[in-house]
Amino acid sequence: MDNNFNNVSQLSSAQKQKWSKLGRRLGKTVVFFIILALLVLLSLNWVTEYIWMGTVGYQETYMTILTSKVMLGIVGFIVFSIFTYITLSWIRRVYVGYFSEEQLPGVVTSKKQSRLVLLSAALIVGLLGSMIVQGVGWEPWLKFLNYEQFGITDPHFGRDVSFYMFVLPFIEFVLSMVLGLAIFFFFVQIGLYSVYQMYMKSRNAQTHMGVTLAVIGVLLAAQHVLEPFHSLLTNQVNAFQESVVHGLSYTDDVINNPASYVLAGVALLGTVWVIWSLFRGNWKGMIAPIVLYFVVGILAQGASMIVQNFVVSPSEFSRESPYLEENLSMTRTAYDFDNMTEDQHPGAASLDQELVDRNAGTFDNVRINDSRPILDVYNQLQTFRTYYEFNDIDIDRYMVDGEYTQVFLGARELNTSDLPSQAQTWENQNLRYTHGYGIAMSNVHEITPQGQPEYMVQNLPPQGEIEITRPQVYFGEEEYDSVVVDSGVEEFDYPAGDENMSNRFEADTGIQMSGLNRALFALDEGSFRMFVSEQVTGDSQLLQTRNIMDRVERIAPFLSYDDDPYIFVRDDGTMAWMIDAYVTEENYPYSEPYSGNQSYIRNSVKVTVDAYTGEPTFYVAEPDEPLLQTYQQMFPQLFTEEIPEDVRNHFRYPIDLFKVQSQMYQTYHMTNLEVFYNREDYWEIPTEKYFNEDVQMEPYYVTMRLPNAEEEEFVLMTPFTPRNRQNMIAWMGVRNDGENYGEMMVYEFPKQENIYGPQQIENRINQDSNISQQLNLWSQGGSEVIRGNLLVLPIEDTILYAEPIYIQSSNETSLPEVKQVIVAYQNQIVMEPTFDRALEVLLSRIDPEAEAPEDDGAEETPDAGPSIESNEVLQQLSDLFDQYQQQMSQGNYEEAGAIMEEIQSMLQNSQQLQQPDAPEGEGSGTGESDDSGGTDSEESESDSTDTEE
Repeated sequence: MDNNFNNVSQLSSAQKQKWSKLGRRLGKTVVFFIILALLVLLSLNWVTEYIWMGTVGYQETYMTILTSKVMLGIVGFIVFSIFTYITLSWIRRVYVGYFSEEQLPGVVTSKKQSRLVLLSAALIVGLLGSMIVQGVGWEPWLKFLNYEQFGITDPHFGRDVSFYMFVLPFIEFVLSMVLGLAIFFFFVQIGLYSVYQMYMKSRNAQTHMGVTLAVIGVLLAAQHVLEPFHSLLTNQVNAFQESVVHGLSYTDDVINNPASYVLAGVALLGTVWVIWSLFRGNWKGMIAPIVLYFVVGILAQGASMIVQNFVVSPSEFSRESPYLEENLSMTRTAYDFDNMTEDQHPGAASLDQELVDRNAGTFDNVRINDSRPILDVYNQLQTFRTYYEFNDIDIDRYMVDGEYTQVFLGARELNTSDLPSQAQTWENQNLRYTHGYGIAMSNVHEITPQGQPEYMVQNLPPQGEIEITRPQVYFGEEEYDSVVVDSGVEEFDYPAGDENMSNRFEADTGIQMSGLNRALFALDEGSFRMFVSEQVTGDSQLLQTRNIMDRVERIAPFLSYDDDPYIFVRDDGTMAWMIDAYVTEENYPYSEPYSGNQSYIRNSVKVTVDAYTGEPTFYVAEPDEPLLQTYQQMFPQLFTEEIPEDVRNHFRYPIDLFKVQSQMYQTYHMTNLEVFYNREDYWEIPTEKYFNEDVQMEPYYVTMRLPNAEEEEFVLMTPFTPRNRQNMIAWMGVRNDGENYGEMMVYEFPKQENIYGPQQIENRINQDSNISQQLNLWSQGGSEVIRGNLLVLPIEDTILYAEPIYIQSSNETSLPEVKQVIVAYQNQIVMEPTFDRALEVLLSRIDPEAEAPEDDGAEETPDAGPSIESNEVLQQLSDLFDQYQQQMSQGNYEEAGAIMEEIQSMLQNSQQLQQPDAPEGEGSGTGESDDSGGTDSEESESDSTDTEE
């Protein structure tokens, strides 16, 4: 019986060993597949990114970034892992030598187990270090290896600007990484060597801590040695004070920079002192040099404050003059003011018919429409379906029938979120509704009799004065999802009456959905339907990252991009998006930052993205710019130097860059050092009236002929006013066409004369009794008055102002319509239904040789007896019109017809009352009557409503 029991026990033990081995194998298998899954997930993004970059033609750019990250990651992993392993191994040896074997756990005494633990810890720290180093350091490292000289040296240390932009950041990156690691190790040592005060009793522990302290001391001293270079990059002179100089100041030169070298020496000597005290077991001796280091730092800060308060402040200008001069000079260079043309503008009273005739191209392109309200008009009249949307209205110029014409245009994009809910199926959103269609374009100067834009391109398919050969918009500004083209489903192209036209994608710029690609990108998109759908075939293509901003940032994340891309039409009728790309950098010596620490910016790259194929092209706009040349050496395959003429013709100087430059020029136009120091001639961007609010003017594009120029050109400009005053002191512009692209100019007005500023013109409009009365009556009659962009138009040696007046009904579906145009010149203000008529009226007042415009019968004086603009009649008309709309919406057509007859009767009676008293000739000071304006407003609302219904 005992033998049987032993056999059972032995069998049970064998089974246990068998199950134990099986469990270990199973565990290893599970761990293997978990690690494999993690590696697949991590590598999936790399693989899909590589394939996608291949479809857009920039695999080499991606590989340059990836390989630099991998190399830095490997370096970071090796450095962090090795030093972690060495540090922990040293600590283990100290423990084994200091304690007996019985006092330590087995994981410490066992070489095999301890090595496994140390290796695991080293790998974890190495992975963390790898992520930090490659994530932060890849761009500084590539710039350091490929940087280009600026050819401009700082006046203090005599180093090229490239040193501060590329060399100094990389050195500091390396120092900060190693110093951070050393400090981390030192705190680990303090924690582990605190057991039984090992740091005082164990020579090995003291040696270990001494080596770490030596590394920290040397690195700390190196950082202090670099600090004087930073004095050229900031206006901070101590922890509590800033200097009037951005860059090296008197206090920096006399106190802070010498103090940095003193602190570097104290750090080195103090480190030796601490190590010596550590070996001697002198605890107080270790604290003394640390205290001394902080005392010297505090004394340096105190000395800096004393010098700033009692030496610099009492005679600041004389002390800071040499440094202010460098600040002024280097900042002007950083923002490209050195090449700016500065001239005087007389602001003369020279407007006459001959001047108008000489500048016909300018007057024919005065922007009467405003891009802000016109977006609503495009979206109501040119979308045709709820799923179409104009995201933005852009401004550009084209040669139309041989004439230089400034235009508004917008892309009709697709927004599938606006599809009816029952149509928002996976097939519709991913296979059928794939693209928008065409553009709408209108002349900035022309309006219809109803106050709507005069379209040059409109409808579906696009028709007009510019031929669109490939109207499909697969890539645009909307937040597009990925779509599959060339599938088994016909793509919706555009609506045509009761049927929908279809289309198939004809390019090969998508990702082929065949073989492994289909599985990879189905995983990447998180779409099982994409993997199993029968409609997705081997010939299908995936169009991914269709938002143009996301697209270019995915390719070149190291560039900064303008927020306002714009669409343009090439000579062959295809459409593309233009995106302005900036090279920006910190650390331009003596340059005052425009935002954060950014102190240098150039628009050196123009990016186009084909609206159909999505093909991006990065064009070199400033081939001699050093920062761009650095990027070209980093990514030689990214940039294209040959620019087609039909692309160059649509280059626009970007508003965002112009705003930065105008912001800096407000101060840095003062080249007289004392004036600059006192900010005596500080300029401001003026305000204008928009709706009923005063807003800061935005820069705007105008077509004009500059002084001494032979023909009209596209100019971006902004006016300036003195601080806390409203008269105009200057205007700043930049040219956009041909070889003159990017040339900046400033015209200053005589300081001894008053040139009306934009807000003064707005105030004069408000104070004009006829105009203000008419605007007030419109706003009280159930309509809203929108005052458009006030344009300041320098023409030869004089200044003209123009502002459109929009009327919009309170009805939600109503459209803003240009009903009047205000033209101001000198002391004259005219308001007429069109700009041309307003100009004619104005000329008839100031030019004796100009003929007065003929009375077209539409103008009535505001005091010609009872008019339909009186509050009582307007309110009645408004109430009746609301009733009319309500009856129409409810289908009560008879009641609606009766109300409309009553409205027409009131209008006829009002006109009959006014006719006997209507004057002949020029009319009122506004150039039109209240009757004309009110009637047009109400009729336009009725027209709009009827059209929509």
